[in-house]
Amino acid sequence: MSSSIAACELFLFDELKDKYGYTTPQECFEDRVNHRQEWYERICEYNKTDRAKLTKYILSKSDIYVGMRDKEEIEECIRQSLFDIIIWVDASERLPKEAGTSNNVGVEYAHFIVPNNGTLDEFIEKSLAIGNILSKAKRRELAPSEEVQA
Repeated sequence: MSSSIAACELFLFDELKDKYGYTTPQECFEDRVNHRQEWYERICEYNKTDRAKLTKYILSKSDIYVGMRDKEEIEECIRQSLFDIIIWVDASERLPKEAGTSNNVGVEYAHFIVPNNGTLDEFIEKSLAIGNILSKAKRRELAPSEEVQA
């Protein structure tokens, strides 16, 4: 689940609808690109008492958190062991670097880095491969253990 979708669902639509004249949460979500700093600050404020608050909400609804942009939040989530793995999707050759004021998370937190500088089809292929690997690992984890015969 995208952090932006979750935040919009939980509180941002209600907080921003009158200010920007949004009539639906979808309209609010689609306009987030024009207010990235404000969204970042409001999410940080929402997480003020527990830096992992939004993450816990997302993980109660989804197996994946997409879009974390705050160093204190990711460090708290790591401290609380909320993530099995962290994947960095790198589009640095295709997109301009985001301002540090609305994203201070770095690649150093990632267990894996997935390049996303090619075509959409290439990225989909990489994403499906990762999904297949994780799915197989999860199935093995859930399968009843077999005793080793001597």
